[in-house]
Amino acid sequence: MPPAPAFRGGPWASSSGGKRGTASKVHQGGKGKTVLQNAGTGAKRHRKIMKDCIRGITKPAIRRLARRGGVKRISAMIYDDAREALKTYLESVLRDCVTYAEHRKAKTITIQDVLHALARKGKPIYGFDPDTFVDPKSRKAKTAGIKD
Repeated sequence: MPPAPAFRGGPWASSSGGKRGTASKVHQGGKGKTVLQNAGTGAKRHRKIMKDCIRGITKPAIRRLARRGGVKRISAMIYDDAREALKTYLESVLRDCVTYAEHRKAKTITIQDVLHALARKGKPIYGFDPDTFVDPKSRKAKTAGIKD
C-alpha cells in the first residue's frame, strides 16, 4: 500500500481532497463564450473568528477606572461584574448608534451617531459638535492670560 498523501485539513479542505473554490472551465458552444463552473464557492481568505472581546478590558484598566472614581480597594469578584456592566452599556449605546446610521441609510457610524445615542441615554458629551467645540489653542491662550 502506498503512503498516504500529506493532508493538513482545515476549513478549505473538501472531502475529495481537491482545492475548494477552483473553477473548472465548461465550454458551452455558441459565440465562443466560456462559462466558469463553481465560480462563486471559494472560501473567504481572512475570516475573523469572533472571540470574547470583553476580555480585552484588562484588570489594570478596570482598576484605573475605579481609582479615577475614588475606589481605594477592589475585590477580585468585581472585574467580571465590571466587564458585564460595560458590555451591556456599550451594547445599548451601539444599538442606538446603528439605528441612527440605518436611518441615514449609511453603513458607517459617525461621531454624530454616537453623540446622539449618548444624549438619548442622558449622558451627553460636549466638545465634539460645532456648538460646544472649544479650540485647544484658544483654551491655552485663556489659561495663560489667567496665570499672569
